Amino acid sequence: MQSPIAVIGGAGRTGVIITRRLLKEGHRVRAISRNPQRAVLPPGVEKHRADVRYADSLGPALRGCSGIVFTVEPGTADSGPHSPETTVYDGVRNVLAAAADDGQRPHVVLVSQIFVTRREHPMNAYGRLLDWRLRGEDEVRASGLPYTVIRPSWLTDSDVAGSRVRLEQHDRGDGWVSRKSMAEACVQSLCLPGTGGKTFELYNEPGEEPTNWAPLFDQLIPDRVPAYLGPVH
Repeated sequence: MQSPIAVIGGAGRTGVIITRRLLKEGHRVRAISRNPQRAVLPPGVEKHRADVRYADSLGPALRGCSGIVFTVEPGTADSGPHSPETTVYDGVRNVLAAAADDGQRPHVVLVSQIFVTRREHPMNAYGRLLDWRLRGEDEVRASGLPYTVIRPSWLTDSDVAGSRVRLEQHDRGDGWVSRKSMAEACVQSLCLPGTGGKTFELYNEPGEEPTNWAPLFDQLIPDRVPAYLGPVH
């Protein structure tokens, strides 16, 4: 039987689109969420209740998966269960530990965001959101698992900025990207060779949506894996 792909946050606004897109490609899909029943998902999607904040809930949901998409709302509290530290840092570490259990090596696609390297941005005042996003990225890069880190620009529900996609690196730009393009980037990251070990920002611009993503990924420079820096203070 085909190994499943897990979408963590699969009941969320972006997660549902990713899940449907993977299913359309013929993949076996698991939607993992604290409340998977809240989403309207196509027949055939496996629904698993799990919470990234609690490591012991993740093992059964991730067992046997060949790919994982992590798209979790970070929260904005300064501390506690709804803080970025708990959701997109501890949560990422919990997922990585469960994903590698029993020698598994799934391809992990982490949905992060632009501006994570710009600590002075006002968004970082909300529970140090940008700091913890970046530390979650670093955990993925240092995990030894196949991975792709996607930093979408500001998400929209329509193609307001256009349908063409632009992939950049070094976190210097600004702009908008549709949830549809974001979902497609996740699917292509799992399906195409040459996407592993790369981090990129994702934008829309005027023009047609791409029919072939391979050249877009080929232009990207692979990451240099960071040393582990310890807890954020």
